Amino acid sequence: MDVEIRQERISAAEYINFLNRTDLGSQYPKERFEERIKKLTSNVPISLIARNQERKIIGVCFAITDFAYWLFLTDLGVDRCYTGKGIGKRLVAAAMEAAGGTDDIIMYTCANENAIPFYEKIGMVPARDMMEYNHVQWTNFTVK
Repeated sequence: MDVEIRQERISAAEYINFLNRTDLGSQYPKERFEERIKKLTSNVPISLIARNQERKIIGVCFAITDFAYWLFLTDLGVDRCYTGKGIGKRLVAAAMEAAGGTDDIIMYTCANENAIPFYEKIGMVPARDMMEYNHVQWTNFTVK
């Protein structure tokens, strides 16, 4: 399968359309959803997009990094029609390379329970050194 992955900004509307075709769309709160997605797509330091031959978005990886030590995957999703084809693994590798490479960068993510097997398969392990501060109102919903 011919898939191109590159650093690219997409619009909030494009990302929301993509979320409808993935399981990633259930990770966001309902509160100010569209406003916050617009901020995300406009500002995230690493924005990697996988497209098929028809230029359709089939995978997305958003990440924040200091480009010296840390990489945090905020969003990693693959269109349901394209899962199991190595696209997620390629997106993670591209994010790691964009951040500085495996010799310098430690990668973290918050994984939902369904994604844990994928992250374990690519060599990630549960972290013991993370802290959380969360006072955000969060009403679960699924993007549709």
